[in-house]
Amino acid sequence: MPIIVRAHELALHSKRGPVYGPVSFLADSGLTVITGPAGSGRTSLLLTLAGRMKPSSGHLETLGYELPRRARPVQLATAIAGFQGIDTLEESVTVGAAIRERAAWLSPWWAFVRRTDEAELRRVLAPVFGAVPLPEPDTLIWDLDEVQTVLLRVALAMMSEPDVLFFDQIEQLQSPEARSTLWRRLDALTRAGTSVVASAAAPDLQLWAELGLAPNVVDLAAAAAGGASDSSAGKRPAAMPGDASGLTDLILEHA
Repeated sequence: MPIIVRAHELALHSKRGPVYGPVSFLADSGLTVITGPAGSGRTSLLLTLAGRMKPSSGHLETLGYELPRRARPVQLATAIAGFQGIDTLEESVTVGAAIRERAAWLSPWWAFVRRTDEAELRRVLAPVFGAVPLPEPDTLIWDLDEVQTVLLRVALAMMSEPDVLFFDQIEQLQSPEARSTLWRRLDALTRAGTSVVASAAAPDLQLWAELGLAPNVVDLAAAAAGGASDSSAGKRPAAMPGDASGLTDLILEHA
């Protein structure tokens, strides 16, 4: 399979201390899962791979583009979903309004974006939702269940037709049934041609076995051990900010 990510001795340091790394790994097309406990810097690493944050050191290529020097083509060819405080949805708006807003963002400034009807809603949501019931255009996001909400965020990200989707924190869906649906739908996206790089606290081995999935797994602890020098080996990264404002500050620091 083609390699979509090449990382060597990649590391990020903030004012609070180390966030992740140094890590070294390869990720090929298909489904890749980056695992690590809370505080291991998974969110920041995904944003770095997607060209949304600058690393402090190391070498990184995504889709053949060197980062951060070639960040713009990576940003255009990738999409992100599931990131707290970045693509979180306003619960008081309707599904149709969320789709229309995303369409307006992706359209030329002069284009008129029509109100979302049922046909447009099906076009946007059906490839991501699969067998999950589709909401109506006038359904408030507040009224969606957790699986529908997460899949809506993925569908909105997929409207840009990315080559790679980065999805953060699979464990935000706590029940095995909900995670099983999400894994199934992410796998469906890879089979339709979009590579997916997701983060999770730990491998979901039982669910993967039940679903017949065999993703490429990147264990941050192992990747750090393989890429660390003697002076940095064994050091635990500083805790990733747990709130949206903390993440925003870190992104602005390394934008």
